[in-house]
This record gives sequence, C-alpha cells and structure tokens, in this order.
Amino acid sequence: MFRASLLVINGANRGTRYEIASDQDTVIGRSVGCRLRLDDSEVSRQHARISHSGQDFVLQDLGSANGTRVNGHVLPQRILCNGDNLQFGSTVLLFQLAEEAHPPVASVDQVRIIDDSRSVNASEIVQSVEIDETTIPAAADDQKHGLELLYHVAEELVTPVHSLDEVLQRILNLAMQAIDADRGCVLLKDPVGVDLTAIAFARRGATMPGAPQMPVSRSITDYVLRHGMAVRTSDARVDDRFHSGKSIVTSGIREAICAPMRGRADLLGVLYLDTTTPVEQAMQEGVCSRLTDEHLRTIVTVARQAALAIESRQFQDAMLKAERFAAMGQTIAVLSHHIKNILQGVRGGSYLIRMGLDEHKDELIRQGWGIVERNQTRIYDLVMDMLNYSKERVPVLKLEDVNRVVSEVIELAATRAEECGVKLEYRQGEDVPLAMFDAEGIHRAVLNIVSNAIDAVDGVQFGAVVVQTGYDKAADMLLVAVSDNGPGIPEDQRAAIFNVFESSKGSRGTGIGLPVSRKILREHGGRVRVEGGPGQGTRFVLSWPRGNVTIPDINSLLPNNRTSESDS
Repeated sequence: MFRASLLVINGANRGTRYEIASDQDTVIGRSVGCRLRLDDSEVSRQHARISHSGQDFVLQDLGSANGTRVNGHVLPQRILCNGDNLQFGSTVLLFQLAEEAHPPVASVDQVRIIDDSRSVNASEIVQSVEIDETTIPAAADDQKHGLELLYHVAEELVTPVHSLDEVLQRILNLAMQAIDADRGCVLLKDPVGVDLTAIAFARRGATMPGAPQMPVSRSITDYVLRHGMAVRTSDARVDDRFHSGKSIVTSGIREAICAPMRGRADLLGVLYLDTTTPVEQAMQEGVCSRLTDEHLRTIVTVARQAALAIESRQFQDAMLKAERFAAMGQTIAVLSHHIKNILQGVRGGSYLIRMGLDEHKDELIRQGWGIVERNQTRIYDLVMDMLNYSKERVPVLKLEDVNRVVSEVIELAATRAEECGVKLEYRQGEDVPLAMFDAEGIHRAVLNIVSNAIDAVDGVQFGAVVVQTGYDKAADMLLVAVSDNGPGIPEDQRAAIFNVFESSKGSRGTGIGLPVSRKILREHGGRVRVEGGPGQGTRFVLSWPRGNVTIPDINSLLPNNRTSESDS
C-alpha cells in the first residue's frame, strides 16, 4: 500500500498533517462527512478527491465553486508529484509522498574517492574560477542555458521536501542535464574532520546492477577545498595526475568540473561532475570539449546556491529543535504541576480513608472516598483532553439529540457547581431537531466550557451559569450557549484563551480544555464564539451544521424525512 500526506502550510489548520493511503479515496471539503475536512469558508462542502490509480495519486476537482489549484494553476484533474502545492479556497497544502513511495535514485555507494599520489599542479588544470569571478565571457546560448538552470535550481530550493538529501539530489540532476554531464555527485565535509561523504549521486541513464563506481580524485577535491576555487580538466589522458598507480583514467573519465560549495562562513563540500565520452567518439561527433568555461561558471553559482540551501536548512532544523525542546519543557512543566495537584488530592482523600478505617468512622471514609472520586474524574478529564488535542480524528457521525447530550453534561457538572456554590441552570431549546454529529466529541466540548464557566464564577457572590440549546433554522445550525456572570474576559485576551496551556485558573487548570473544545467544533465544521467583556460576564456560543445531505442515506435518517439544502 502506498502512503502520502498533506501538510497544511497556509490556512486555519496550518501545521496539521493528514495521512493519505492508496486503499481509500480521500474527499476534501468543508463538510463534516469529508475524510479531510478544512475549516475554510471558501472551500466547497465536497471540493476535491484524491484517489490512487494503482501507480500514482490522482487529484480530481468535484465541481467546486472556486476551483482547485495545483502549483498555482486551476486544474480539473492532475497526477500528483512529491512537493506539489494544492490550494483549496484560501488553504494551501503540501503533497508529500512517504519515503518508501519515492522513485528510486542511484545509491551514493556508487561514489568512490581515489587517493592520488600527489597533489594537483596549476598547470594540469585547463581553467579555474574564483567563486566571485565574473570576467569570463560567455556565448549567448550558453548564458541562456545557464540562466534557465539557475531558475530551475531556485525553484527547487523553495520547494518543500522531506529531507535535505532530496534537495541536493534534485539540484544535481538539474546540473547534469544542463551541462550534458555523464555522472555527478555531491560530497559534503563531515561535521568533524576533513573527510568527504557522498550525499547525492546521479548517472546518465539507468544504473544497472554491478555498474562500476564513479571515481572522484581526492587531489582535485582537496585542491578545490584548499584554494576555494572551481576547476575544470579537459582530457584525463594527457593529465599526468591520472597516471599514478591508482589511476582513474581506466574508468573512462575525459572531462571533469569540481566546484566548491561555499556557504556564508565555510566551505561545506564540493559539487563534482564528469564526462566519459572517449576522445575518438567526441571527434566523430564534432565536439572537442563538452564542458566549457561557461559551464564552469554556472556550476560555481549552482554550488553556491546549494551551500546556502544547506546552511538555511541547518538553521531551520536547529530552530525547530530548539522550539520543540522548549514546547516539550513547557508541556512537561504544566502537566507535572497539574498531576501533582491531583495526586495531592488523592493523597488527602486516602489519608481520610485510612483515618476512618483506623477509627472505624464511616463518615471519614465517605468523605475521603468523595475526594478520591473527584480526583479520579480530574485524571480522566486530563487524559481525554490530551488524547483529543493530540490526535487528528474524523467525527463519528450518528443521528443524535443535542438536548440529550447537553443534559448529560449538566448532570455531570451539577456536583461541581454545588460544591462551588454556583447556580447551574439548563434551558432546553424547543424544536431542536435530531442531527448528525459525534455525540462523544460534542459532550467533551460542552463539558469543558461548562466546567470553565463554573470555575470562573467560583467565589463570586450569586455566581450562576446558564446553559441553553437552540437551532438556527435559517443557517441550519445547532447552537449551545454557556453564559456566566463572572468577571468576564478582556477583548485583547480572547484569542489567547484558545492557545494550548494558556490558563487563567492557576493550579486548577491545564490550559487544554478550551483548545480541545474549539478543535472538536472545527472537526464538525463549526466554531466557538466568545461574547461579553469585563464586568459583563462571559458567553460562549458553540455552533455547528445540523447535517449534510451528501452523507449516504441521511435523508432517511432525519425526522419526517426532512431534507436540507446543500451548496457547491
């Protein structure tokens, strides 16, 4: 089975990765029934579909209102390639094949570095170029081909891919095609030491099993790294350097270009290309030299761009690792603090239970057990919030009654409200129809917000929380509103309350509840709206579509065989 993924690089779901398998079609759209649901008002309910033809992943537009763009072009259908940018509405996703699904490339084991017996003399090099040299004249055609190569290389450098090795492999392939080389490789210096390691290798035509390795002269690479100059050799047969005991002329090398890959501060390695066409054959074809001075200058620029790309990727990797460590530290600190508070509650309850057993006092046992039960509930809520937030899931849609789901939330929250001295009121909406939604997910989302509302008015005189359900017939949306008469949330802080681990409840909160609630509503194609301000209390309004006629047999499931209109 082939696998791929779509990474959201721009849009409301930015940073989310969706896995795609070849054994099941993936419908992309705004509808809650889509396997890949996008929180984007410009996306149609069923916008596009990705399927597997047996060889390739194929994207097909499903008659969407705004069209489907691939790499900036509106296309009704397209075979997807690794690194393609897909745009649906204002959401941009990057298509990436899994590593095992990538087309095979020549192994870097085909590169062999030859230790020459002596170093290179300047007289043995036909042409050398300083990295910043620009004085070599070039023919118009050569300049045109060089500019085309640099244009394509620049495109590859900004194309997101899985690894740096893949970027270098693509650049090497482009360079070989541009200068008509037979073989090429990218050699990078080890982080410590001076040894060179082959990172990318390419050979003209298919690489057959048992093909000879590509020899690379260490004396040439050492010369390039030592002097920081690109070199071109013309004919290995008349070059004394190739006549040592470890000669590589027997491998058929005729011409070679070796350019330094200089970053901003250091030489990172070399880009090496050669030709193997015999002189006699070249003379018959009317070509004395396939590699020219303009090719040398072009490869110098390509090597420079590749080096800057390596440095940029290294910087990004370092920043990403630092941010990951910082996020891990923050997560561990917050969760450890919260778990410690829960354990303290469990220990307090256990102490009362043990005291009651020792003194044969049932009242102490019941009191201690009540504390243990409440902390067990806190542990369960914490674990469920972590699971819901960390995992991308498709809602399990069933015909449900939102009034019944919310009434169960009220029953669970009633005990907590009573302990805090908070009046909890439930106003059940009338004429709220049955709907297709994930009852467990909506239950969790409402419970988190109701619990937050109770905590917000804990200690407030005449604290009250009102939960109300409703139905917006015009918009065909289900509504759940949770209001409290607490201190309210300043407008400039409303966006932050949905950030993970942002909590205003001190040791009582984890900062996961509200982000989980918003995530669940977005999975249903809905939203969470915050109203009110300082001194006005707070009102959270949860809204999501009642259903979707594109789900098979939904019309037969809705009461009175009612249907709802769908858009494109």
